[in-house]
Amino acid sequence: MSHSRTVEIEGHIIDSGTMQRCFGAVMDLGGSFDVEQFDVGTHEEAESYCRMAVSAESPETLQAILHELHQNGAVLEDPSDVELVTAPADKVVPPDFYSTTNHPTEVLYDGEWIDVERIEMDCALIVDPEGGPDGGPRAYTKVLNAVEEGDLVATDQSGIRVNPPERPRSGGGAFGFMQGGVSSERPSESTIREVAEELREVTEADGNVMVVAGPAVIHSGAGDALAELVEAGYVDSLSAGNGFATHDLERSLYGTSLGMDVETLEHPRKGHKHHIWTISEIIRAGGIEAAVEDGIVTEGVMYQCVKNDVDTVLAGSIRDDGPLPDTITDAVEAQDAIREQAHDADIVLMLATLLHSVAVGNCLPSTTKTVCVDINPATVTQLLDRGSAQAVGMVTDIGTFVPTLAEFVLEGEDGGIAVADGDGHPHAEEE
Repeated sequence: MSHSRTVEIEGHIIDSGTMQRCFGAVMDLGGSFDVEQFDVGTHEEAESYCRMAVSAESPETLQAILHELHQNGAVLEDPSDVELVTAPADKVVPPDFYSTTNHPTEVLYDGEWIDVERIEMDCALIVDPEGGPDGGPRAYTKVLNAVEEGDLVATDQSGIRVNPPERPRSGGGAFGFMQGGVSSERPSESTIREVAEELREVTEADGNVMVVAGPAVIHSGAGDALAELVEAGYVDSLSAGNGFATHDLERSLYGTSLGMDVETLEHPRKGHKHHIWTISEIIRAGGIEAAVEDGIVTEGVMYQCVKNDVDTVLAGSIRDDGPLPDTITDAVEAQDAIREQAHDADIVLMLATLLHSVAVGNCLPSTTKTVCVDINPATVTQLLDRGSAQAVGMVTDIGTFVPTLAEFVLEGEDGGIAVADGDGHPHAEEE
């Protein structure tokens, strides 16, 4: 006995590859499909529409197929309102709860489609019937540990619509739709110029630039360039670990990073102790901000973050020395702090740190532009696979990338240097 359901898909589903993915999903999972209607958009702004019946030999296979189609934006014909079940206890969700993707999502509630706020992958979807600003319904995501007894949790995909990002009609430049390719042979200078231009545009439009940085940024000698970007107003938030901050501060106090002089590559006597001495001095001062205000720390990325009021989150790990008093050692608390940064970001630079970048990537909507840079191709591939539709991956030395990026960002259109005006917005000033 064959089991069948009818689904609808609409949008720029041809040039974005949606139809190809949907057809492939049905066949790969052992089902079949019958296209009942296919209206193709005939000009650049016109959308296409497809209605097809999907069949499988078992209800379980059909459900698996419908799940895959749902991830690509398909909805059941004549969908019903989303099914909501009350959470029985704190941190406990119904067994068949809906787990979100990182794509823009809507729920059908009381006959109307409602946008889901704060979308990110692997969360529960909560509906508050009277939580909206006008007293109407509100839909939003919660991580499992934030679910509270009594929350109305979505369980039925028939009332949920996912809207995967579609191919930009303009092509997208360096941030081309789902380009995702990783190669060390790309024309890196032209790509870095496009990234630099994007940073300038986001900043000038009062957008939010987030940087995720690993210790290699400091070890490679790129710390000065990143500090210049912070000072010039091109970084709004910094997400890093205890190691990055410690080695940046060590460079200010002792001129070394993990005991090595970044300029001469020499290892001074007792240099291997500099990082732990640095942590001790920051603890003695009462924290990074206090050390800056007291004149103990006088340069570097963390110095510029304090001076320019950049939102900074340092997330700890089990291997941290010290750690610095500013480091958040509670993993859930650190996740929440990173989540707040990620939801505000318009573009994210992930610089030579796999684990920290994956953590941030898990919190990002698929619509956020992402730049992933690492010397290891496997690292860049894993970061791009977090699901961003507009991502740039570069396999290159971070010590070359950041200074080059800073040079391109800070140069004016006519050879001037970009500096902040009285409102903190960068503009070009002639040399």
